Amino acid sequence: MAKIQMKTPLVEMDGDEMTRILWQKIKDELILPFVDLKTEYYDLGLPERERTRDEVTMQAALANKKYGVAVKCATITPNKQRVEEYNLSEMWKSPNGTIRAVLDGTVFRAPILIDSIKPAVRNWKKPITIARHAYGDVYKASEFRIEGEGKAELVFTAADGTERRQTIYDFECPGVLQGQYNKDTSIRAFAHSCFQYAIDTKQDLWFSTKDTISKQYDQTFKLLFEEIYQTEYKAKFEELGIEYFYTLIDDAVARVIRSEGGFIWACKNYDGDVMSDMVSTAVGSLAMMTSVLVSPDGNYEYEAAHDTVTRHYYCYLKGEETSTNPMATIFAWTGALRKRGELDELPELVAFADRLEAACIKTLDDGIMTKDLAGLVEDKSAVTAVNSDQFLKAIRERM
Repeated sequence: MAKIQMKTPLVEMDGDEMTRILWQKIKDELILPFVDLKTEYYDLGLPERERTRDEVTMQAALANKKYGVAVKCATITPNKQRVEEYNLSEMWKSPNGTIRAVLDGTVFRAPILIDSIKPAVRNWKKPITIARHAYGDVYKASEFRIEGEGKAELVFTAADGTERRQTIYDFECPGVLQGQYNKDTSIRAFAHSCFQYAIDTKQDLWFSTKDTISKQYDQTFKLLFEEIYQTEYKAKFEELGIEYFYTLIDDAVARVIRSEGGFIWACKNYDGDVMSDMVSTAVGSLAMMTSVLVSPDGNYEYEAAHDTVTRHYYCYLKGEETSTNPMATIFAWTGALRKRGELDELPELVAFADRLEAACIKTLDDGIMTKDLAGLVEDKSAVTAVNSDQFLKAIRERM
């Protein structure tokens, strides 16, 4: 059988630990037999980031801007324990944070639903898509430890040399201090991405922050969203019969739990990080969550929303069998291949991505699944729990 041809390469960003192992197996079993795969490869595994002093991450991000579509494996964001484990020269920043800062986009995350697993929230019937702002806030914050008494101030020096000062706190004891920021340009790009995605998918858009407490920072998000909606998108929303509304983050959580799903929930950076994990867990597993970073200038980066599955990796190194769920990683590949096919006008590549996703769902519907999902199905007699290799081969059979 002739392989499907590609015109433009994908930017391929390899990762760490168990997801790195699955990455190659997915390619070997499900993609390379069918597609003449063209990629520009970047190794974002922690040893290579250490060797290049993290320059490889910036190179990958710039390649994403050049070619327009990337697919990324899960990567380690090192903490103190990881610095010691990998003998790192410093605690390198999150690759996701670096890439998102370069692309300045919005992360859209939605769960993969199957009939045999009922959501923990019993009234959820449709996927909830989390739109996560992917710039600034706590992920770009500056912080340090306060060792004793003293005054902490917020200082802004304008281009003309004038200063604005505000006391944060007069410390009478040790403590901790953090400063974070965002930009109107990035917030506006976030808003445009959310409104455009809602129009493309014909879904309601909810947006939530905490402007009653953060009367400048969060209120800026709220006001810019409202301005852009009123001036550029309101008429189109009304034409499509979809709704945009703003509410406080705590009220949004209550509304989400009571809802049937089927909408986009736009959140600031950290809120989106937390809420996407809540949604994915409530509908089954973190490994059943799709994720795509969309930038306003038309760049896309597809990835799995979960971590590198460290515990399974250590089992793998001992030669033990693992039952790691590869669904989100497979869907990162299909999302990237589909978008590449759409941009390059290759309908056969788009159709391949659709077929591979259908084969994944058919495998799960047939009761063949990894252990994380098998334990969630009510009718255990209809389920066959398999290891990762067996699961990939079952998908291949259905292709």
